Amino acid sequence: MSNEHPVIDPLRPQAAPVAHEWRTTDVDPRAERRAELQIAGFFGASALLVLLSVVFYVATPITDFIALPVLGDVNASNALVGTCWGLAIFFIGIGAIHWAKKLMPDVEVVEDRHEMRSSDEDRDDVARIFEVGAAESGLGSRKIIRRSLLGAMALFPLPLVVLLRDLGPSPSSGALTRTIWKDGVRLVTDVTYEPIKPDDIPLGGLVNAVPENLRQIEEEQGTLNERAKAVIILVKIAPDQIVGQQGGTPSAPWDYNGVLAYSKVCTHMGCPISLYEKRTHHLLCPCHQSTFDLADAGRVVFGPAARNMPQLPITVDAEGYLVARSDFQEPVGPSFWERDSKDIGDQGEGDL
Repeated sequence: MSNEHPVIDPLRPQAAPVAHEWRTTDVDPRAERRAELQIAGFFGASALLVLLSVVFYVATPITDFIALPVLGDVNASNALVGTCWGLAIFFIGIGAIHWAKKLMPDVEVVEDRHEMRSSDEDRDDVARIFEVGAAESGLGSRKIIRRSLLGAMALFPLPLVVLLRDLGPSPSSGALTRTIWKDGVRLVTDVTYEPIKPDDIPLGGLVNAVPENLRQIEEEQGTLNERAKAVIILVKIAPDQIVGQQGGTPSAPWDYNGVLAYSKVCTHMGCPISLYEKRTHHLLCPCHQSTFDLADAGRVVFGPAARNMPQLPITVDAEGYLVARSDFQEPVGPSFWERDSKDIGDQGEGDL
């Protein structure tokens, strides 16, 4: 028998034996079953909360608000949907943690820490350990946990699908091709809602305007969707300097005594525009520098925009205030896939 002692590295601490402490679920089948049901309950609660968030999203009017401590008045739909979905994520996490702490194998392993890259044999052992761990997790044998987890994870993306479907109007609804402008609607100043006469705009000046009926619509709907499409700019150019317009006839042009109305929404990415250079009649988008010539039918003269700035046909009413003659004859804002020539209004250019 050899009297040689093993060589001990004094710089590496030696691991002391660790006494294993058995968990209740390791020795009591009833506790194991109880933990399994608890985990399934967490996953089931997550699935129910996901479904509840969809119900709240559909059933709660977007105009409803609720009072919450500290936060004050918040949108009821956002608060209910967000709370349900957040709790759904929380319960999935709690279930996973409870599963790992109560049911997955609990053993103590002591290994020396290597200083360099592991050998190929050790790397193969690690891969094998992962495979064994997947088998020991019990996902295959614990049917109730597996089914509840799969159900919770399958339903979890459902709110994303619902929210994605309702991010904006469907192109087939016509909401992207029409605004609230129509024949006879007065042009009023933005914010103050004062009606505008042609003489109120100085030569070379620019005025931000909206439809007169916008205030009532915003109060009824509680959103800024219509404002985003209907906001316009008015510029006054000497009639002899107007090169072209997007429609009308010589006897009934789309301007009124040099006052032109254009959409304020850039046709590139939808940024609002009001940077106007009166000497060149150019309108500059501050986002990506698209430039439009308002004296020449809103033509693109520079930048990434691919379409002219849409023009709104205008005239005056019996009291001398500026009014619209129709809606825009093409969709405002950025292009979209479903946009084509059929989106241009039912009226021909010569009809206005």
